[in-house]
Amino acid sequence: MKILVIGYGGREHALAWKLLQSKRIQQVVCIPGNGGTATLPRCQNLSLRVDDFEGMARFALVHNISLAIVGPEMPLALGITDYLQSKGLMVFGPTKEGAQLEASKSWAKTLMESAGIPTPKFARFTDVTSATAFVGKQGAPIVVKADGLAAGKGVTVASTVEEAVAAVDFLFKNNFNAVIVEECVTGQEVSVLALTDGVTVRLLPPAQDHKRIGEGDTGENTGGMGAYAPAPLVTPQLMARIEKEILQPTVDALRQRGIDYRGVIYAGLMITPQGNPTVLEFNCRFGDPETQAILPLLETPLEDLILACVQKKLNDLPPISWKSGAAACVVAAAQGYPGSYKKGNPISGIEQAQAKGTMVFSAGTRLKEQQQVTDGGRVLSVAATGDTLAGAIAQAYSGMNCIEFEGMYYRKDIGHRANK
Repeated sequence: MKILVIGYGGREHALAWKLLQSKRIQQVVCIPGNGGTATLPRCQNLSLRVDDFEGMARFALVHNISLAIVGPEMPLALGITDYLQSKGLMVFGPTKEGAQLEASKSWAKTLMESAGIPTPKFARFTDVTSATAFVGKQGAPIVVKADGLAAGKGVTVASTVEEAVAAVDFLFKNNFNAVIVEECVTGQEVSVLALTDGVTVRLLPPAQDHKRIGEGDTGENTGGMGAYAPAPLVTPQLMARIEKEILQPTVDALRQRGIDYRGVIYAGLMITPQGNPTVLEFNCRFGDPETQAILPLLETPLEDLILACVQKKLNDLPPISWKSGAAACVVAAAQGYPGSYKKGNPISGIEQAQAKGTMVFSAGTRLKEQQQVTDGGRVLSVAATGDTLAGAIAQAYSGMNCIEFEGMYYRKDIGHRANK
């Protein structure tokens, strides 16, 4: 098989790395890929934009590509699956209609309400005046969200009314046409990803991400500074509830709306102090950095799972096989992220980190004269497995200690919630 992996982050590097462990995979082509995917054996980067659907289709048809796997949410929301399917290609990822699950928070909220899926109460606003009036009436703490794609940075959990009003003002000034104002629920956040062929769901191990830039979960939101799986917070009994009360009803509700959803449904959940799961948001693709912590644990060939989803045969597969133990992933970012940052700084120590048994997944990097240099905010992640979660975390940090680039920053407390 030859497979397209569309995207350029750590998630896509991890997907390509996992696929290439199979002898069935002749080649992976990453569009556009990054400095890390450029160094993988049997892997090629193709310099196209992720919204150049015509260019991708032309390449796939000429080079006998079997399957396309879509990493980021933006091309899914723009309809890449619909376009590539119309050209006769198999695609792992929902159609444009299904991708509304992530692309429109209000659409997803309405779907959840109609299906009886637990989610915080909300209101949608299309102007600053009514949104700020509502915030003033409700008081704080309160949550303000962009009603659209915001690369994981469109959410403000405001502890004061002033902070919430500033968030509303910021989103409208940054060309969002609508905002969601939502009640604030407390507890611990967890990510539960499921594969689906539109009928059957198969859950992946629960993961916990670290969204904030600063240690102790402080500072600005980011795309994610590290993750680990499985999250001890989520017991087998709680996973069974999440499947029965949230993920299966979501797939059923999509199907009842005539949406043939094949791909990943990623539930961003809050587990309340009473132990009840409630949906903060849905994403329509693999998470980043959760994927870098989940795929190292996977023993079933990844292409078997993906093909079963695409071909509507997920129910025919035996249970997914996982390694025992745990995995953790730590993200190294450029100085200044999530604000402005420099590019082009040489990266050293990747081979030394890999020699320690860790996996280095490039994200914001490019290859310059056979050396990776920084080319984004989240530069790379170091992942490791271990018999215990503490062991996996220690191993990931051992690998990270080998890596250097100017202005490198990473959190030193990934996994702190699991260790309490």
